[in-house]
Parts: sequence; C-alpha cells; structure tokens
Amino acid sequence: MSKVVILAEKPSQARDYGNAYEIKEKTKHHIEIAKCDTFPDGAIITWAIGHLLELDYPQNYDSKYATWKLENLPISPKKFNYSVPKDKKAHYAKVVKLLKQADVIVNGTDADRAGEAIFYNIIHKEKIRNKTFKRLWINSQEVKAIRKGMDNLLDGKEKYNLAIEERARQKSDWLIGMNLSPLFSLLLQKKGYQGSLGIGRVMCPTVYLIYERQKEIENFTPEPFYQIEGQFELQNGTYKGMAKIKEFEREKVEKLLQEHSIEKNTKGYIQSIEKEMESEKSPKLHSLDTLQKTANRKWKYTAKEVLSTVQELYDEKILTYPRTECNYITENEFEYLKENIEKYKEIMNVKFVHSLEPKKRYVDSSKATEHIAIVPTTSIPDINNFTEKQKNIYIEVLATTLAMFHQDYQFEKTTMITNVNDLEFRTTGKVEKNKGWKELFPDKLKSKNDKTLPYTKENETVNSDISIKEGITKPPKPYTEGQLLEVMITCGKHVEDEDEMEILKQTKGIGTNATRADIIEKIKKENYITIKNNIAYVTNKGEILCKAIEGTLLASPSMTAKWESYLGKIGQGEGSEDFFLEKINQFIEKMIEELPQQLNVPNIEKHINEQKENESIAKCPSCSEFIVDKGKFYGCSGYKDGCKVTFPKKLAGKTLSKSIIKTLCTKKETNKLKGFTGRKGKFDTKLTLNDKYEIKFN
Repeated sequence: MSKVVILAEKPSQARDYGNAYEIKEKTKHHIEIAKCDTFPDGAIITWAIGHLLELDYPQNYDSKYATWKLENLPISPKKFNYSVPKDKKAHYAKVVKLLKQADVIVNGTDADRAGEAIFYNIIHKEKIRNKTFKRLWINSQEVKAIRKGMDNLLDGKEKYNLAIEERARQKSDWLIGMNLSPLFSLLLQKKGYQGSLGIGRVMCPTVYLIYERQKEIENFTPEPFYQIEGQFELQNGTYKGMAKIKEFEREKVEKLLQEHSIEKNTKGYIQSIEKEMESEKSPKLHSLDTLQKTANRKWKYTAKEVLSTVQELYDEKILTYPRTECNYITENEFEYLKENIEKYKEIMNVKFVHSLEPKKRYVDSSKATEHIAIVPTTSIPDINNFTEKQKNIYIEVLATTLAMFHQDYQFEKTTMITNVNDLEFRTTGKVEKNKGWKELFPDKLKSKNDKTLPYTKENETVNSDISIKEGITKPPKPYTEGQLLEVMITCGKHVEDEDEMEILKQTKGIGTNATRADIIEKIKKENYITIKNNIAYVTNKGEILCKAIEGTLLASPSMTAKWESYLGKIGQGEGSEDFFLEKINQFIEKMIEELPQQLNVPNIEKHINEQKENESIAKCPSCSEFIVDKGKFYGCSGYKDGCKVTFPKKLAGKTLSKSIIKTLCTKKETNKLKGFTGRKGKFDTKLTLNDKYEIKFN
C-alpha cells in the first residue's frame, strides 16, 4: 500500500485538487481523497500557506547584528537558515508530519520558480529523503486539467533547477537588503539624515526611472515651432491640410512661402486622392501586465488591486492563473472557449457572427509558457454577484477573449494631397466600414483623429486660407501608476550597452509579473513615491535615495539585466548558485568600500535639510535644528550634536498634538486648552515654555 501526499501552495489550491475527486475527509490541515484510478490507495492533500519558510534575519545568526553598525558589515552567512513564522508553526508541524509519513510526495505548488522553492525549502530543511518525488505541472485549476495533470505527473527532479534559481534570487536579495540598507542609512545619518533607507535590487532602479522622468519634466524648456497650415474650401465642404515642414525659426517658414509665391488666399487644386481599405486585428489576449495597464487606464485601479481581483476570480475558478507573462493559449483552451462562446456572449449581451478557426496570433502552444494568457474558464458566473471591481476585470478579460472570435475592425483610409503653387499639403481621413471586434469595447470606437473628408475629385480647384501655425514643444508626460508597469518592462531603452538591452528584452525588464505589483506597493510604502490623481511623484525621501544611488549599478537596470540573465542560466542547469552569490558578495564589498566617497555629491545635504524641514514640527527653540516626532516623544534632530530638548506626547492625561508643540516652539504659549486631569479632577489651562524649554501650566 503506497501512501501519497500532495503538497499544494495554498489552501484554495488544495480545495481545487480535492474537489476534482471524491473527498473522504476534511480537517483543518489536510484533505483526504477516496480511492480512485489515479490514486488506487487514495491520497492526502495538504498545503503551504504561501511561503511557510522565510530566511532568518541577521540577528538570528549573531545578536550583534540586532543594531546597525558599519563595523559589522558585510553580513554574509556561510549557510543560510530558514525559519517558520510564529503564526504558521502549528500548520507547518502537521505538514511535515504528513510528508515524513508518505511514500510518494507530489509537489503541487504553482508551476513556477517560486512554487518549486516553496516545496524544496521544506524538503531540505526537514531532511526528507528516501521518498518518491513527483511534480504536478499545470496552468489551470479546471477539474479536467487537474485530473489530466495528476495522471501525467513529472519526475520530481525535472523542474528542480527552478528551485535553485529562486533560492539564489532570495539569498541575493537578502544580501543586498541586509547589507546595503544599513550601509546607506548609517552613512546618510552621519550627514544629518533622519530615518533609514530600504535598498532593493528592483526597487532602486524603478524609483530612479521615475526620478529621471521627473527631472526631465522639471528641466524642460519649451520652444516655439512653426508649421504651415491650409484651410481649404470645396463645393462640398471644408477641410484642413498641413505642409511637410516643422521649423524652430519662423524666418525659414516665411522664406518657403515666398519661394512658392504663396499668399494668404492663393488657390490650389486636388493633386491626388488615395483610398485604401485597412483592417485592425483584435488585441492579444491579456497577460497580467497588459490587464493591469488597461485597468489603470480605464478605472485607475492599482497593479496590486488588479492582481488581487484576478486572484479572487481564479480562486473561484472563473479566470485562469493570474501571474502570467503570456499572451497565448493552447488548442485545449481554445476548444473549451469555442464550446462556451454562446454563453460568454450572453453574459455580455452581444451577438455577432464568429469564426471558430484558431488563429496563431492567439492560439500557439509553442509560445504558451508555464502559464497561459488570462482567459475565462468553463465556469459561467452570475456577474450580478460580483463586486464592481470583479465585474469590470471579468468583462475586460471576457471581451478580449471574445474579440479573437470576432471580425477585424475595418475602415477606409483616405490620403489627399492639395497642391498650392507646388507646395503640397497632406490631409488624411478615415471612414469606418465594419466595427468588428471594437463593438465589444465602446471606448475604442471613439477617436479624435477620425475625420470624414468632403466628397471631391482629382484636379478640383480649392479656395485656400494659408497661415503660419505656431506651436510650442511640450515636456514628457509624468508616469501614471499603470505606466509604472510599462516602465519596469521596457526599461531596456535606458540601458546603453546593446548586450544588456537584449538581456532586458529577453527577461521582460526588471521584476516579474508576479512581483511588479508588490514592488510598486513597496516603493509607495517606503515613501519613495506618492500617487496623486493617478500620477507618480518622487518624494523628498525618494530624491535622497536617487541622489545616493546615482552613478552606481543600483540606479541602473543593467545590474538586474546581468542578474536575471545568470539566474535564468541557473534555472536551465547551466549556472552555479555559489558562483552567483560570490559575485553578489563582491558587489556588496565594493559598495562598502566606495560608498562613503560616492555620497559626497552636490545637493544631497540640500535634500536632507529639505527632508528635515518637511518632516519637522517646528524649529528647535534652543538650536538651529528641528523638532521631530521620535515615536514615543518629540525631540530635537540635533540630539547627537548635544541639543537635549524633548517634549512628552502626553501631559496630565492629555495628548499633546504636533500643532500644540509647534505653537509652544514658535509663540512660547498656547491658548487655553481643555482635557487635562489632575488630583482634583479635570481642568483647563494654557501651556507655556520656560527658559529651560520645559512645558509649564499657566
């Protein structure tokens, strides 16, 4: 009798596996399925809760690391340890017990490098050996897909290199964060910086890319430019045309008009009319990043909100796996989508003549990676039970999926050349012939550039009103939160080295579809950027970070390009984890050696002083520094230089707000305040500040 234990990545995944078979028993920590053809002796399904194991903090290796000190750097454990978070210990113990009792262990975590690492971190930590290991490798939680995957399990070691790749990534990010965060923070604190900086391999170049755009906008100088515009009148109507010229000197435009003897009302004629039918194919199926960008543009949803919403719909088996970079599906998905097309149409309340032939633009097994594009499942939901966010996301995915069955969008494009004394004016127009797939997306049918031209024929004479049109150059636009994803994906254009640019193209920029939303949330939480009206702005703290990393590899996607390239080699069995971590340690040692000099850059003190002022409550009444919130009390930022001015946050039972402290520091006295409590009960009083900077009752 062979005892089979299946480890899922999360409880919802375990439930899906169990529901694909007959369930014999459910407990708090596992699901038992009955005997069946796939598992003749039945099987036990248990689950991780995401990452059941986390890398230890530095102080777990040595208590001296509990306090940040420059002399303790670098921190580089010879052997990395993993621990179980306190709130997961009870479940972890049950999981380990089940795994140790098993004869056959099936790795049923997500089909990616993170899932592989979640499984093998447990196996290695608990030294679980002498078992038969198998791997479930599927990209859908549909019953049919689960059963097919369980019937065709891979050898447990087939994807093992992905676990090594993820482990190398985890350790390298740990080394960067645990060494460079204290290094930057402590060195900047010596220059008067209040607080600490979190340094991350992907966080830093992401913030720096936003910072660069912000500086481009701030430093932009608008310039006037000049063009020649013609307003033309025919028997059947009017239209505009532009000459092919754009100059920054008005004299050059005036000279051109003189060369062609053109005055304001010089007549012209229709030189040529070209008409051609054009078509536009429907957009590719959604990957996570395209869905996130679309949802941000349409509804201002954050990347994290979109990921969470798709995850909810995935857990309910309504959409396929969310963390995908793929825009393709296989013939298997196409078949079930085809079978359910009328039901999908009914949800959207649309009718159209559809094609049932798979097109390579959408259906291509050779391009479908571990995870396919995000498409509907065979479950037909009642969208009236959805939240507004779920409904919007589902309909967007559904419409994009239905669009591949629809006709192309077709229109007639007209290009007309008007000749005025041999100076050509170009005019284009567009007439819609077939809405096609665009009828599924009403917002895509509206376009400011669509113009219908009046009927005319070649050689017809036109009346002209020729003028010089003055425009002004505009600065680049700031990034919206949705565009931050695009910035992370296309940052290759910010890399000068062609080889590194190619690597970034292959790795699809910095971060992954699974991590980019979390990175954006993290740089917001770190207060490196702030989002106002969906626009990303670098904060003062973010500017200090960018000034500090300027000129180092931390500011450039180049480092990530090299790292991701080598991590990919590890995943393919062509690279070494030890070699990779050795290079990371060398990089850290170089930063420790060079950063003190690197931080002697102009303006960094200016930003630090601005930060002090922005975060301060008031000027210190004793010295030239600032009173700041120290957590349990208010105190002077010049404490290290000898200023001992402090104020309590609570006095006689009343909380002292920042505004009260500011008034005391600036006016030495407050208005009468209520809410104090003494021996005789509650009382009202003014507060004053004496010559020793002590608060007294008046």
